[in-house]
Amino acid sequence: MGELGAFLKIERRNQPERDPESRRHDYHEFVDVLPVGELQEQGARCMECGVPFCHNGCPLGNLIPDWNDLVYRDRWREAIDQLHATNNFPEFTGRLCPAPCEAACVLEIREGDAVTIKQIEVSIIDRAWDEGWVLPSPPGNRTGRSVGVVGAGPAGMAAAQQLRRSGHAVTLYERDEAGGGLIRFGVPDFKIEKRLVERRVRQLADEGVELVFGCEVGTDVTVEALRERHDAVVVATGSRVPRDLPVPGRELRGVHPAMDYLYQRNRWVARELNGDLQPHAPEPDEADRITAAGKHVIVIGGGDTGADCVGNSLREGAASVTQIELLGEPPAHRPDDQTPWPRWPVKLRTSYALKEGGDRDFAISTTHLTGDADGHVAQIHWVQNSGVPPFEAIEGTETTRPADLVLLAMGFLHPEPALLEGLGVERDQRGNVKAGTYATSVEGVFAAGDARRGQSLIVWAINEGRQCARMVERHLAGLPAVDPRETLSLGASERFGSDDMGADPPQKASYAGGTGTGD
Repeated sequence: MGELGAFLKIERRNQPERDPESRRHDYHEFVDVLPVGELQEQGARCMECGVPFCHNGCPLGNLIPDWNDLVYRDRWREAIDQLHATNNFPEFTGRLCPAPCEAACVLEIREGDAVTIKQIEVSIIDRAWDEGWVLPSPPGNRTGRSVGVVGAGPAGMAAAQQLRRSGHAVTLYERDEAGGGLIRFGVPDFKIEKRLVERRVRQLADEGVELVFGCEVGTDVTVEALRERHDAVVVATGSRVPRDLPVPGRELRGVHPAMDYLYQRNRWVARELNGDLQPHAPEPDEADRITAAGKHVIVIGGGDTGADCVGNSLREGAASVTQIELLGEPPAHRPDDQTPWPRWPVKLRTSYALKEGGDRDFAISTTHLTGDADGHVAQIHWVQNSGVPPFEAIEGTETTRPADLVLLAMGFLHPEPALLEGLGVERDQRGNVKAGTYATSVEGVFAAGDARRGQSLIVWAINEGRQCARMVERHLAGLPAVDPRETLSLGASERFGSDDMGADPPQKASYAGGTGTGD
């Protein structure tokens, strides 16, 4: 463990953030990390519990006490091996995960005192990149098997990397112009700069994954051709059908799903600020352009997607931004009678975006929208509700606000159905792919990530990709033997055929084991 009794002597110190007023004028990341000496002190606070509840809190099962102790002892090179043993992309989770591991930390029994796990995680991976410890890890032998992964979000990227390192030929299909999924096109640059996503995409290519971007399976390549080319297919297309707002006036211009707006903003940043980092999608026509500049913006939905809409709207120079939430305001502190430790606490949180500006209101039910003579939204009408299902309206609380842009950030329902219908896979009652052990109802077709489990966290997406790869391995192992010399595959890892492959790697990671200076 770290320093004996350090958790009693050293206070938790959160990650430093840039001033909200200054950062709202740029698109650079606003969260920093503590100096190395202070990080080591934070690592020393970890008690290395006999039963580390942080393991259970983390869907990836990260070896948290291990790398906390290694950071404390200034053994960063070993720390990145331990981190990569369970997590393909810790710079993604270290920036974007809400850290359920910290909610499950034993020190969090005293609310607000958990070890700063997330900060230590991102510090390890950032230093590893800086030191040149993160290198491509192409396989050394080939299996002769081919896998097609559809969807280049974190689940698809994780599955592709695991399968490629086991020696299979892997092709990663993505309909957008670059890889990363919603991390690239939904999450703003000021939360994760896209150069970090791009270097992981390049790493996949350097390991031998074939990247096919700007290709929609079912349209640009048929499902039949996909099945013919590959021995197995992984569906990792995410949950992209947004929840709609069925009220009068929804059809007015200026009312959009949040992701339509976020896609445009991220592409604008890529085109105007990031130069040649990625291929650029064509700029939308003026009639299709969504902008918050100078407008009264209403964001419906209180989650992370809504916060990202608020943050982007402020940076565009909106006249006003208001975020409304259907549910009532949660308690300020963890309600132990409802969500006791180590469960994820339902309590009031203020997003980074609302620290930068804008207003927030709870227990709001939108009744209708009204527009101007040109058919563009002009006002939103709402009423206060009870704050709990069935959200009964409170008489006499009707309100009207100006609304030039209304963004619907109320979550996602299920994957887009066209590909699933083309593949012929069964779906569950929610419309997700029915694949209890990642294998679908169609032989050789698997599913991972939000397409299988529904809208969820990035840590779950990476875990799903890793676990799905393990099931694909089992399927491929049961197929008739092939001569790898007759395929285009480049190789398999030294662990191919062992019990240690896939989602349950050994304690030491097979990746980042070199001593090179970069990729």
